[in-house]
Amino acid sequence: MNASSVNVIHAVWLDPFSPIETADRAQLSTAGISLETVSTLGDLTLALRRAHMVVIRLGDSAELLQEVQTLVAQLGHTVPVLCRVDRRRMEVAVDAMRLGALHVLSADEWAPQAWKQAVKGLNAPELKTKSYVFVDPTSQHLLALAQRVAQTEVTALLVGPTGAGKEVLARVLHESSPRAKGPFVALNCAALPEHLIEDMLFGHEKGAFTGALKEHKGLFEQAHGGTIFLDEIGEMPMQLQAKLLRVLQEKKLNRLGGETTIDLDVRIIAATNKDLKFAIEQREFREDLYFRISTFRLRIQALKDRPGDIMPLVMQSLTRHGKTGLPFSVTSEAQLLLEGYPWPGNVRELENVVQRAVVLCTGRTISPAHLMFDDAMTDRELSMSDFDSATPSATVSREAVGEFSPIAVRSSPEPLMPINLGDAVKTSEHQVIMAAIQSTDSRMEAAAKLGISPRTLRYKLAQLRERGMPEGVSA
Repeated sequence: MNASSVNVIHAVWLDPFSPIETADRAQLSTAGISLETVSTLGDLTLALRRAHMVVIRLGDSAELLQEVQTLVAQLGHTVPVLCRVDRRRMEVAVDAMRLGALHVLSADEWAPQAWKQAVKGLNAPELKTKSYVFVDPTSQHLLALAQRVAQTEVTALLVGPTGAGKEVLARVLHESSPRAKGPFVALNCAALPEHLIEDMLFGHEKGAFTGALKEHKGLFEQAHGGTIFLDEIGEMPMQLQAKLLRVLQEKKLNRLGGETTIDLDVRIIAATNKDLKFAIEQREFREDLYFRISTFRLRIQALKDRPGDIMPLVMQSLTRHGKTGLPFSVTSEAQLLLEGYPWPGNVRELENVVQRAVVLCTGRTISPAHLMFDDAMTDRELSMSDFDSATPSATVSREAVGEFSPIAVRSSPEPLMPINLGDAVKTSEHQVIMAAIQSTDSRMEAAAKLGISPRTLRYKLAQLRERGMPEGVSA
């Protein structure tokens, strides 16, 4: 891709610290990025109409990002912002992710491949914002390991709970590999019956069965030169596992009804939330196939075990699902609830919670009143009372919203003590929880006031007690 390509990405470049060198501009041109440099926010205002993306250089804070996002929103645009940050300013990079930056790159990064990866989900003229979140140290370690594995041709098995982001990691493996320019093809092995999965994977010849009016290339052929991702491989029927094993061993296949052997050039990535070794013992999964697909295992932790990813994921989701206009903000109380919730549904549940919050929020600030967690929604559906409760002054009855609903936050003459997340979290969290407990008659009411379930309140109290919470208050 070059600057003359019809898919060129036009970026407005704002760097308050140093001008871009000619050689560096050429590097970005190789990545398919055309630059228009500006020096002030006023110049940026004029250039935004022509921009697919804004690239800004941050100093010792993310304040410029907030100013640019506000300006973009005021002008009625939805232009994504990519941030360049000094390698020593990791805290600024994290803040930028929290605020919804499209991507964060080191300020001295000029490699075309790195920039291509950063803007891969942003294709003119159809602009689609895509960004991966690896902020928590656990996730950063996983990302570094995945990028090393990506440079090899070994098969990879991704293990982890449902909704944790296995397909996201599979895409990272593909996009970080020499096969990045090739196709990425995914199939959920649990979503279709056996005969359909076989046809989708291996294809068929014309006349192979009734209704086969023309030849069909299966996903393996469609992924030629790239990567095929087999999600929930533990659900694949045993008979089909045998055929898959032959394909992986021989790197060749025959379509259904065909005699011609087709050579394959495909990298295999599989994923499961099952214990495949236990499945082998139960004769539900072939041991030889297991060893063929698990040359390198990568384990994705549950979201509760990588808390540093929670708020960046929330802000990214708000950017994706939010209404046009000014960016959303999240109150400190809501941040504590989001970071303290155990997320049994992982990232998939987080997406649901954010989308509900966007629906319920009448302004631009997400508060505890807008958070509806899945563990509080069993056996009931969303009602109009939930929308009423999003109004700050509303008093909501338990009959209207349910005993455990996080929406059931009654207004209080005295707001909860403000929280500064930059201070010691354990102190501020203790103050919020104690204020709720002391101003209510029961733990159930305190949980409702905090916007969490009683189970989550017990979990938080146990955590605080382990950290040295004052005696006299038991979990």
